[in-house]
Amino acid sequence: MSLDADLIVDRRRMRRQLAFWRVTAIVVIVLALAGAAELVSRRAGLAGAGAYIARVTIQGLIRDDQERVQQLERLAQSSTARAVIVHVDSPGGTTAGSEQLYDALLRLQEKKPLVIVVDSLAASGGYITALAGEHIVAKQTSLVGSIGVLFQYPNVADLLDRIGVKVETIKSSPLKAAPNGFEPTSPEARAAIESIIKDSYGWFRGIVRDRRHLDDEALGRVADGRVFTGHQGIELKLVDEIGDETTGIAWLAKEKNVDAKLPVRDYQLHSRFADLPFLHAAAAAALEAAGLTTFARAIDEWGALQAVERLNLDGLLALWHPANAN
Repeated sequence: MSLDADLIVDRRRMRRQLAFWRVTAIVVIVLALAGAAELVSRRAGLAGAGAYIARVTIQGLIRDDQERVQQLERLAQSSTARAVIVHVDSPGGTTAGSEQLYDALLRLQEKKPLVIVVDSLAASGGYITALAGEHIVAKQTSLVGSIGVLFQYPNVADLLDRIGVKVETIKSSPLKAAPNGFEPTSPEARAAIESIIKDSYGWFRGIVRDRRHLDDEALGRVADGRVFTGHQGIELKLVDEIGDETTGIAWLAKEKNVDAKLPVRDYQLHSRFADLPFLHAAAAAALEAAGLTTFARAIDEWGALQAVERLNLDGLLALWHPANAN
C-alpha cells in the first residue's frame, strides 16, 4: 500500500511538472511571436527597397496613445515614404485622445503629403482625426460629422435610496468630485460640467471652421451633432471628394506630384499584445492542444474583453452613439 501511495504521489508530481513546462513553453512561444510582431511593427514601411506610399489605419475608439504618436513621428522621418494615406473608421473616443492624434497627424502632414480616406465612419473624434488632412475622401454612404462633445456618468441615487443605501461623502468644497453619481446632481455641478462641455465644443467647432474654411452660417448647418453621409458632406464641405483609396492616390499625384505607381504599404501603428488578435488565437490553440482548456478559455475571454474597452473611457467624449459603437 505504501508503494502504491508513493507511485500516486510521483505521478501527480510529474503531471504538475509537465503542466508547468507546457505553460512555460507556450508563454515563451507567445512572447517570441509578440517580439517578432513588435520588430515588424517598428520597421513597418521600411522593409523592401524603394519608395512607397504609407497606409495608416485608424480604427475603433480613439484615446491617448503615446506609442502611436512616436510611430507617426518615425514615419515622418522615413526617407522612403513619399506620402501617407490615412484610413479612418472610428466613432471617436475621448476629446484628449482625439486632440493628440489630430496634432500628431498635423505634424506628419508638415513632412509628408497626406490624404484622408473615410471608410465606414468618421464621427466625433473620428472626424477630428479626418480634419488633420488637407483633402478628405469618403464613400457615398460613409458617415461623417457628429460635431459635438458629451459628458456621461451613471446616477444611481434613486436606486440607492430605494434599497436603503446611503453613501456618505466628506469633501473640501461643494464641487469637489461632482457629479459623483451617488447623489442628485446639483445645479452648480451641472453648470460646471456644462462650462467644460461648451469650452471643448467651441474648440471642436473652431477646428472645423478653420480646416474646412466655413463661415458661421455653413458651420451652423453641420455643428449640431448630426452625422451626414459622404454624399451630403460634399455639399456641406465636410468632405472634398467621393471615392476610395484610388481616389486619394489620384489626388496625391495631381496636387502633390506623388508618383501614382508607387506601391502602397501598410504602416502598422500598434504592436501591443492586446492589439494582435492572431496572437490570442495562437495562444488559445496551443493551450487547447496541450490539454489546458481552462487556460485556453481564459485567453479567449481576454480577447473578448477588448470589446468592452469603450466602457472605460474617461473624461470628455467626442463619440458618436457610445452605447452602440463597436
